Amino acid sequence: MTVGRFLRALGYQGLDSVKVHIRETSAISPTQMQASLTELQTDASAGKPLAVLVSEQIQALHHIYHLTGQPQWSEAVSMISAAREVFIATHASLSGFSSHFAQRLTLARDGVRALDGTGSRFAELFARIDGTDALLIVIDSKRFRRARLLARTARRYGYKVILITAQGANWIPDQATLALALPPTRTDNGDNLPPLMALLDCLSEAVTAAAGEEAAARIRRMAEFGSLLGEGGNR
Repeated sequence: MTVGRFLRALGYQGLDSVKVHIRETSAISPTQMQASLTELQTDASAGKPLAVLVSEQIQALHHIYHLTGQPQWSEAVSMISAAREVFIATHASLSGFSSHFAQRLTLARDGVRALDGTGSRFAELFARIDGTDALLIVIDSKRFRRARLLARTARRYGYKVILITAQGANWIPDQATLALALPPTRTDNGDNLPPLMALLDCLSEAVTAAAGEEAAARIRRMAEFGSLLGEGGNR
């Protein structure tokens, strides 16, 4: 009874829920991983929809991991780190992704802003005399019809432009300084959301790692300020 009360005080329903938690959070061994992948491949070959979806997402992650070893990845990290300001522009439907990416980059540096074009907010890019030493990151999507015009105009104003778009998208090479290609979309109208989220997380993590101790100090200060406001993770 004493053990049961202690477990309930920790938020568990009983010993069985502790076992479930341990099973779900324990590291997966290489043997278990291989067995799971074999089962997944079998189910995907049989046409099971969820298995097909998970298999495609694993392939997309493999594509992104390969991308992190390419020269353009290192160049993108250097451009984000060195820019005086960083603007992230996308369609309003993907504003949550650009905001999340901006917040993650803020762990490493100041001067990061997410723009989604609502209320003529792209005008912020061109209200200044020029964009020298500033960087525009364009997260492309099939609904973002102004993306090419935005990138082309930004380059004319002196901005460097990093383009994140799907493989095979009909961009002209000189419309961006650098391009990071996502795997092709699954459907004609898809936004490639899982690979996009993975790429943005990996890219922000790489920028934070490149900032080294400066980023570590920023993160500590942000955590201290969050604690003062009562925004710790254990509320």
